[in-house]
Amino acid sequence: MIVKRLSTEELNKTVQNQITELYKQLNSSINQLSIEQILSTTNDTIIIVCEENKQIIGIAMIAKYKVISGYKGIIEDVVVHEEHRRKGIGRKLILNLLEEAQNCNLTEVLLFSGHHRVNAISLYKSVGFTLKNSGMYTLKI
Repeated sequence: MIVKRLSTEELNKTVQNQITELYKQLNSSINQLSIEQILSTTNDTIIIVCEENKQIIGIAMIAKYKVISGYKGIIEDVVVHEEHRRKGIGRKLILNLLEEAQNCNLTEVLLFSGHHRVNAISLYKSVGFTLKNSGMYTLKI
């Protein structure tokens, strides 16, 4: 099992297809952007993947942004293939993202999770995340 940062040089149709299929396990109705768009030079996002036998079995991203209150990151789209859950892969993905956040001198890392995702919330708390006393609102555009 290899956990690593995904680079633009590694992108090909096979990688894109593996990620597309993996994300369907998170939400099959998501209209996915291509990984090339996400890793473009105009987008400040880091992607960490977990591979086993050249197959991507886990992925997580952190999008970095700057605002007056600091240089922050938001963890998005953490997915581990259903056949490989409960093996510590999600933890490895998150810890790698947090290491990247430290290397980038981020001042805060945020993440959002559905209340029904009990195992994911337990993982996030175990690596130091706490529930922020605020509400999240959304508007689809």
